[in-house]
Amino acid sequence: MGFLICCTRLLQLLLLLLVLTTATPPVAAQPQPSSPARALDAALQDYAFRALSARPRTGIVYNATVPGNLTGIAASALRLRSGSLRRRGFPGYFQFALPPGVVVQPHVERVVLVYHDLGDWSDRYYPPPAGYAYLAPVLGLLVYDAANLSAVGVGLPELSIVASGVPISVAFDGVRAVPAGGAVARCVVFDLDGVPQFRDLEGTNVCTTYRQGHISIVVNSSEIAPAPAPAGVIAPPIPTEGGGKKGSSDAWKIAVGVVGGAAALGLLAALLLCLVRYKRDKKLQLMERNAEVGETLRMAQVGRTQAPVALGTRTQPVIENDYAA
Repeated sequence: MGFLICCTRLLQLLLLLLVLTTATPPVAAQPQPSSPARALDAALQDYAFRALSARPRTGIVYNATVPGNLTGIAASALRLRSGSLRRRGFPGYFQFALPPGVVVQPHVERVVLVYHDLGDWSDRYYPPPAGYAYLAPVLGLLVYDAANLSAVGVGLPELSIVASGVPISVAFDGVRAVPAGGAVARCVVFDLDGVPQFRDLEGTNVCTTYRQGHISIVVNSSEIAPAPAPAGVIAPPIPTEGGGKKGSSDAWKIAVGVVGGAAALGLLAALLLCLVRYKRDKKLQLMERNAEVGETLRMAQVGRTQAPVALGTRTQPVIENDYAA
């Protein structure tokens, strides 16, 4: 019974180790993977902040230098005081005209306005709604805190700006003409989540918005062919934060293998110990059984101690004599 109990306990321990080693490895909390458009925003923020000098001048536009695989995409940075932006606006930031009354939320002392022109990559990162085609490239305006201009490669969270009075206007250049008798062109505004909202076009090439985001002009017509993708240009690799997953998985497998091997050796040693104890117990039981079936000796008082004594002889001795009758 002792051997069986020992084996049962070992099996229970083995099952517990199997459950622990085959369970899902612990994963540190990580942000959810972003869309390609949001990853591109973070990359362009990085390049735009790098364009700012050690002591950038307020109100001066600094054009970012992007890598060759981002050919066709432009980014720039502009540092302003939040109070100056609210009181005077900034009328000439490329196609964007920011009127007085633009409020930054939450309030910070200085902001950096990052400008995007996605050019021929507009369809890739901001696919137009079904049935629509772009008449102009997608332009973007995002706002960041200017407290730490050396914060590159970290994907700073955007601030929020709201035009409290006159909306922000965007005057597009080189808008493709709509075929005669075709559908009416409209403005499309993408929020930070990529959700499109349609607005009426002001004149022939001006769109308005009250918040930051990306904006363009579209038309609902099958006669408008989408702009061809640039030849010989590979889609730009967008930096992601999941590069260490494979290494973490390999490290977890190695750790599981080491723990499993050590557990197997420990179980084998425990099994051998149980077997030795079982044989020893069986030998002791056999000795006790042999002692119990032997002849019991009578105890007698010898001095102050008890001592076993042999029983009296039951067969009387007979003298062997040829002359006995």
